[in-house]
Formats: sequence, structure tokens, C-alpha cells
Amino acid sequence: MRTPATIREVGLRDGLQLVKQFLPTESKIAWCKEESLAGLKEIEVTSFVPPSVVPQFVDAADVVAATLSVSGLEIAALVPNFKGATRAFEAGVHKINYVLSASEMHNQANVRRSTEDSLQDFERIASERNTRKLPTKIVGGIATVFGCTIQGAVPEARVFEIAERLRNLGADELIIADTVGYANPRQVRRMLQRIVEIFAGPVYAHFHDTRGLGLANVSAAVDAGVTRFDASIGGLGGCPFAPGASGNIDTEDCAYLLESIGFDTGLDIEKLVALRNKVAHWLPNERVGGTIARAGLPKTFVPTQSKRQSAEPTVQHASVQ
Repeated sequence: MRTPATIREVGLRDGLQLVKQFLPTESKIAWCKEESLAGLKEIEVTSFVPPSVVPQFVDAADVVAATLSVSGLEIAALVPNFKGATRAFEAGVHKINYVLSASEMHNQANVRRSTEDSLQDFERIASERNTRKLPTKIVGGIATVFGCTIQGAVPEARVFEIAERLRNLGADELIIADTVGYANPRQVRRMLQRIVEIFAGPVYAHFHDTRGLGLANVSAAVDAGVTRFDASIGGLGGCPFAPGASGNIDTEDCAYLLESIGFDTGLDIEKLVALRNKVAHWLPNERVGGTIARAGLPKTFVPTQSKRQSAEPTVQHASVQ
């Protein structure tokens, strides 16, 4: 039996946060439903930020309400602060992804406060969840783990300290993000091995392909024991503080990599490519990448689902005389 690996779609949030064209709510909902049919079990569907800051997410509550009805789908939303978390609680999301930066300068530029202030806000959010007795998972996300375009180097000791703080403050899961695409495989392998030891819970890796090392970093993360990844259909997305950013790793390419090296993602890659082409049509002014979409699956590739079915024993029925 093959080891499972999880891919969480973040295109509807990270992929759309810088897109000036408003994608209709109906298209966002259709996006979620089609990914669910392709095997996705978790999608970060929106962000609860002020609409004046990111107009793309003015329909956050409506998107959550509609996607909560999709059977078997875990709905996540990103929040930048306590107020956003309150809105997410009221909307009924299954999971809140709260992100702060290991880079002090990036945190100030992104949310206009210190990293310590953001940690204290996380504590308030976790406490509010407990007070309301909600089943909502609270996820601590650490941005700029591998470097920062504003600050430059980010001390590894600071990253490890924040991971430990988030664990002690009640984080159910952790997201480790290469926000500006600075990471390299050796660095990823070394740091994630330590973070997995510190956190002792589910760890997601969030890589950007800004400098072409996104999937190499996925492979390094697997070596470090991480099998949960954020990805975006067609590689949509990018950080406003990363000049020339080319977006997230592609969902369909990441699934192909993981399946190729022996993991079971549960995903139908051809359905993901079909959705990628539809998203490209919806967003004609955006760069939509994807090497599998361009080159196709090789003839030697056998999807996990086919392998699973071929491994099932054939039941022999005795004939009736």
C-alpha cells in the first residue's frame, strides 16, 4: 500500500489575491466543486481580509457558505488578524490559516505590526475558539521562513522559536512558507527536519516557484518527513513583496511528482489539467503555467487509482451445475 500525501489547493486565495479582475462567485464555487471531483479533500477557498484591501475577497462569506455544502471537502480560509478570525468563525469554516512572518520587516510591511504582536493575536484567536467551544482547527503559518526580499536573511533560530511558540499556543497544524521563493533543497531538508521534531504535529510546506526550485523543494521536504503541501492550479499566485514572482507550485505538477515517486495523492491529474484550462479561460490576463498541462502525462505513468484497482484481488465465483 502506497503512503498517502496531501495537496491543499490555495489558488482561490493565494492565486487570486493579486488578480485585479474579479472572478465571479459562481466561478469560484465551480472551481471548488470540480477540484473535489478530481479528488481534492481540502481547499483554502478565500481570505477574510477587509474588502477595501483585497476586493477579490468581498464575497468571502458567500464562497464559504456555498462550498461548505460540498461533501467530503474541508474548507479553510486565511485570516490576518483577530477580526478576520472572528468573521471566519461566524462563516463556519473548518480550518483557519493564520499567517505571520518570521521576518520582522516583512510582518511590518504585510500586516503593519511586529511578529510578537502577531503571536499574541494568534493566542487570542485560539482562546476565542476554545471559549466558543468550536471544532475549528487553528493553523499557525510562518511566512518568509527561508529568506525575505525586504530583510534578507532570516535567522533559523527565530523560525524554530516561532514554531515552538505556535505549538505551545495551541496550533493544531503548522504551515512553513517560502513566501518569496528563496528556498533551496538543502536548506528545506535541514530546516524541515528540525521543525518536524519541534512541532510534533501535521506540517504543511508552502513553496513558490519564483526561481524554479518549487518542485525540487517538494522533493527535499519529503526527505525531511513532510507529505502535506499547498499548491495552486496552474501555478497562480505570488507575493507582492517578491519582484518577478511567478506564483505557487502547480497543483497538477505537484501531484504528478508525488505520484511518480511512490505516493498516493488520491488525485485525478487529467481532471486537474481540465480545470486548469478552464481557469485560464476565466482569467485571460493572468499567467497560467503548468508543465503537465503543456507536455501531457507520459505513457509510462500509471495513476495510483489504477494501481490500486489492479492490486485488488479478483473474486472467483463457483459455477452452478
